[in-house]
Amino acid sequence: MTQTLACTDVIYAFSKDNSPVMHVDPGTTIEIETYDCFENQVQSAETKIAGIDWDKINPATGPIYVNGAKPGDVLKVSIDKLEIGSQGVMATGPDLGVMGHRLEELASKIIPIEDDYALFNDRVKVPLNPMIGVIGVAPEGKPVSCGTPGAHGGNMDTKLIAEGATLYFPVFTEGALFALGDFHAAMGDGEIGVSGIEVPGKATVTLDVVESTPLRHPVLVNAQGIAFIVSAATLDEAVKTAVEEAIDFLLPHTDMTIAELTMLMSASGEAQISQVVDPLMTARFFVPQYILDAYDVKPFA
Repeated sequence: MTQTLACTDVIYAFSKDNSPVMHVDPGTTIEIETYDCFENQVQSAETKIAGIDWDKINPATGPIYVNGAKPGDVLKVSIDKLEIGSQGVMATGPDLGVMGHRLEELASKIIPIEDDYALFNDRVKVPLNPMIGVIGVAPEGKPVSCGTPGAHGGNMDTKLIAEGATLYFPVFTEGALFALGDFHAAMGDGEIGVSGIEVPGKATVTLDVVESTPLRHPVLVNAQGIAFIVSAATLDEAVKTAVEEAIDFLLPHTDMTIAELTMLMSASGEAQISQVVDPLMTARFFVPQYILDAYDVKPFA
């Protein structure tokens, strides 16, 4: 039986000190409802974005305690279904995003969603790519704001975190303390204006535990391949670390030297940008499925 967690239970920071709102066994499927990143405060064009409560940003529903998960394990999160609301909102302004230095005031826009498109204006319909912006577990040390990404996940704003994907997170504390939120109806790589098309929604996820599996950063697997997701102070550092994570992961599964595998990744892998607007930058290195198939690599099997 699928359990449901309402968006009335939210956190604004991932922390090992958060009290769980639900305990589940490995293999449990849960429907998790979410607010949008503004906690549903902007419902019409009449709402002034400058007047909302900015302490209620990027709420994540949870946390969920997964029985048996312990430090050194990996939390497996399968995104079985992703549903979004019928309208979204975007915002940008001074000192926000890449263009913030050229903006003089906060601006927001209500965007209707119809027939698999976001109606940006009377000329442009943006195809939907529903995805989860904030998703992760409690970090190892101090609390981390839901607006900041890291090794625990958090605000990774990675458009591959969509229906059908499976994520793997290193577990840093007992029970993992999983939470998610900040859904987008559509978002381009980079999220350059500091928001995607922000929407409330509901995710159906299945949580499981992979025991005693070393992992330093989140990993995503989908039908196209595997992505190694890293957040760091600079985009350069994030890209370089993501590449090294991919090499270290693949090397034991092959008969190649580091030099050979590096050349193969240079020919077939993809360094991709997730977001460049959060307190840490997030990049990913993507390895296509045909590489995994060639060496019969089944991640975290």
